[in-house]
Amino acid sequence: MRRRLGRTSVNLALVLLGCSAAWGAFARVELQDIRVWPGPDSTRVVFDLSGAIDHKLFTLDNPARVVIDVPDAARGGIGGADGQGIVNRVRTGQREPDMLRLVVDLQQSVRAKSFTLPPSGRYGHRLVVDLDTGTPAIPRADTGSESASAPAPAVALTDKPIIIAIDAGHGGEDPGARGARGTKEKDVALAISRRLASLVNAQPNMRAVLIRDGDYYIDLRERTRRAREAQADLFVSIHADAFTDRRARGSSVYVLSQRGASSEHARTLARRENESDLIGGVRLDDKDDVLASVLIDISQTAALEASFDAAERMLGGMGTINRLHSKTVQQANFMVLKAPDIPSVLVETAFISNPEEERRLTDRNFQDRLARNLLSGIQGYFSDYRPRTTVASGPGGPVEPVADAYTVQRGDTLSEIAARFSTSMAALRVANGLVSDTIRIGDELTIPSTR
Repeated sequence: MRRRLGRTSVNLALVLLGCSAAWGAFARVELQDIRVWPGPDSTRVVFDLSGAIDHKLFTLDNPARVVIDVPDAARGGIGGADGQGIVNRVRTGQREPDMLRLVVDLQQSVRAKSFTLPPSGRYGHRLVVDLDTGTPAIPRADTGSESASAPAPAVALTDKPIIIAIDAGHGGEDPGARGARGTKEKDVALAISRRLASLVNAQPNMRAVLIRDGDYYIDLRERTRRAREAQADLFVSIHADAFTDRRARGSSVYVLSQRGASSEHARTLARRENESDLIGGVRLDDKDDVLASVLIDISQTAALEASFDAAERMLGGMGTINRLHSKTVQQANFMVLKAPDIPSVLVETAFISNPEEERRLTDRNFQDRLARNLLSGIQGYFSDYRPRTTVASGPGGPVEPVADAYTVQRGDTLSEIAARFSTSMAALRVANGLVSDTIRIGDELTIPSTR
């Protein structure tokens, strides 16, 4: 009896050991898909996985490639993927029985960074690798031709064009919301953004900068950075709303919430020495905490006031062609609205989750009418908040802006004048020797350069 028990125990141990080995093999994370999303300045490679992973990334040259080792993982049936953008091809292999190696063959050396994402929506676990070739320069506002070989003896004074940064939401591997017919928010947002940009560019002394002009993803803070680099006077982010109740419908316009402004205020103050931030054209890196905080607050207050004005006009325009989900401007903590010195609005054009509005969002005629009404709101806003930076230009191209002058009218406040001329209240005080915010009708103010 004792011997039989011993034999049984040994057999049971062997069975459990075999099950454990089988379970270990079964429990290994498997590669399920590879997706490559090219962009103008970077390419994103996404590896879809069956579970969470650890990984190690390094780069090699001659030829240029990125290598990622993933322990306790297998490639399953995925042998590789064709390349796009700067990626020639993605290869996979088992370096060891329990070590998956991923190799991204490249056309050139890059700066690579990686991170993992947990399941979200229709996506499972993901390993994301961003390949950065260097951010291209965003065209800055100009009013003349390219620099000539010799300076011209004479110059002319012209107004700086109004720059509208138009941000098509989502993109690349982030499709945004989806309609019942399969319409993707990223596609609708890009189509409307391109139409709006075309209309803006057709206006005298106005120019559009498309933050995204293709099917690729851009980080949310990078979107606002590009708007600032382009010297944008207004930032407009285009989206399509969605809700679980398919009956929800209508258009909405958002500006930044006070809570979002407060958190960004703190972040800007904390990072100013490392990034030498400019707020309203004023450097913060050489200011003490109190003065820097005041300058940020002034800039944010002016930008938020102007955002509300632009948002109300754009909301009114959309109300003429579509039902409004909310008849007042809404506030939310959207990341893309956090530029502290650029008036910024986010437009929810319609509910892509509503079958009728999904159909309208894909209709070119509706897209055109929507873009025209947004433009009308933008023009109405700039009729009161005209950025009047004067630029000296001639055959040799633009020269540094010169100061302008403004005569105070009835009802003017210093904050409104600062917003109108895209400067800060602090800069106005310094330029005019003001010791307070008090101004009088008929006072002539010097408007400082914003560059």
